[in-house]
Order: sequence, then C-alpha cells, then structure tokens
Amino acid sequence: MLAASEGGFHKPSIEEFFPGALLFAGTPFEINRIMLIRLVMTVVVAGFFLIAMRRPKLVPRGVQNLGEYALDFVRIHIAEEVMGRDNGRRFLPLLTTFFFLVWACNLAGVIPLFNIAGSAVVGLPLVLSVVTYVVFNYAGIKSQGFGRYLKNQLIPTGVPVYMLPLVMPIELVSTFILRPFTLTVRLLANMMAGHLMLVLFFSATSFLLFEASALFKPVGVLSFAMGFVFTLFELLVQFLQAYIFTMLTAVYIDLAMHEH
Repeated sequence: MLAASEGGFHKPSIEEFFPGALLFAGTPFEINRIMLIRLVMTVVVAGFFLIAMRRPKLVPRGVQNLGEYALDFVRIHIAEEVMGRDNGRRFLPLLTTFFFLVWACNLAGVIPLFNIAGSAVVGLPLVLSVVTYVVFNYAGIKSQGFGRYLKNQLIPTGVPVYMLPLVMPIELVSTFILRPFTLTVRLLANMMAGHLMLVLFFSATSFLLFEASALFKPVGVLSFAMGFVFTLFELLVQFLQAYIFTMLTAVYIDLAMHEH
C-alpha cells in the first residue's frame, strides 16, 4: 500500500494497479506484483485441495474434513441448487475452480505484504468471464442445437410478433454482450474500490499518527479503527463476490440449456 512518505500524505491512485515488472520485464511473460499474487494464490488453493484429498478416508478428519465442507458448499449451495443434481455435478469442477480461485485472489487484498486483490485488475475477471461466456454458449448449443438455442435466447415466449424488432436487439445485447461485461465489471469494481478504501484509511493512519502534529493523533486512531472495521467488511465482500460470480455462472449455464 502507498503510505505517507517524504513528509506528506499521499492519497491512493490508479497507479496502485499498475506495479512495475518483477520478472521477465518487456516480454509476453512479464510478471508484476499482481500477477505474482495470482500465481501464489492459485498454488495455495491447488495445494490445499491436493493435501486435503491425497488420502481420502471414508470418515473424513482434519484437513480432509475442511476440504469436503468447502467442496460441498459449492456443490449443494450453488451447483445443485441452481442446475439440479445431474447438470450441477457435470459443471461442478468449473464452478468449484471459479469460486475458490476468485475467493483466494480476493483475499489477497487483506493479506499483509500482498495488500491488493489479484482480481483488482481486469485480466483475471475478464478471463473468467470469457470462459463463462464460452461455456454457457457451448452448453446451450449442445443441448438445443444452434438454431433453436439462438431462437430461444432472442425471442422470449409469448412476445407478440410486432414487438420482436424491439425485443430481439435488447435480448441480443443483454445475453451476448452484457453478461460477460457485467460479470467482469462487478468483480473488478468491487475489488478496486475496496483496495482504494483500505489504502486511504491506513495511509491516513500512518500520516496522522507518525507525521502530523499531536493535535491530529486522535483522528489517526479513529482512522485506524475505521480501517479495521472496513477490513472486516471487505472480508465479507470478498466472499460475496466469489459467491455471486460463481452463482451467476451457474445461472447463465442453466438458462442456456433450457428453453425459456
């Protein structure tokens, strides 16, 4: 996080999201701080489930128990609840990957030394949204056939013929443009805003407690308290954004596979 330095308070800025290269600078494989966070959190998630499930027992204990609770949450409360038992289990690997990858990258925003979410820059949200777009269109075409799928997406049941010139462009934009766009922007904007707010509170705390006059130290304590409270709120938002992203992915896939 940016903090007060050189005798003044430095407010958070968009530069936070464009750190310099750490490895392979100037190449297509350049890795900066945010990309490194994504890689680390991906390894952490994969490592956790590999350890949890490496020797599964009929009666789970310890880390296996925690891993099964985590997987059951996505299976029961997202996949099967939205898509039913058969389709839910069919797409469970994708939904599980999305949920825990997004959640882990979001959590990096409040982990010391990381201090920024891996999803606070457009790359990760955009890639996951494109995958969702490809999967729900593929599932719809495979389930209904290309022509029938397109017809069902563009022509809602019961719409009068004279309304179709108005309704069809709206459905086209809503289904094939706004869905991936809103998935991307919702996750990105929430993580960017959360990061900027945390930087603001804790940079202000540092400046008011250590550089400003004694008159402002009580305000610094208040700023720290607000930062702590907002950190707790941000933890909730990070979980909710992972849940919403995964839930909407399941909803879009399910809608694509059924006639409206």
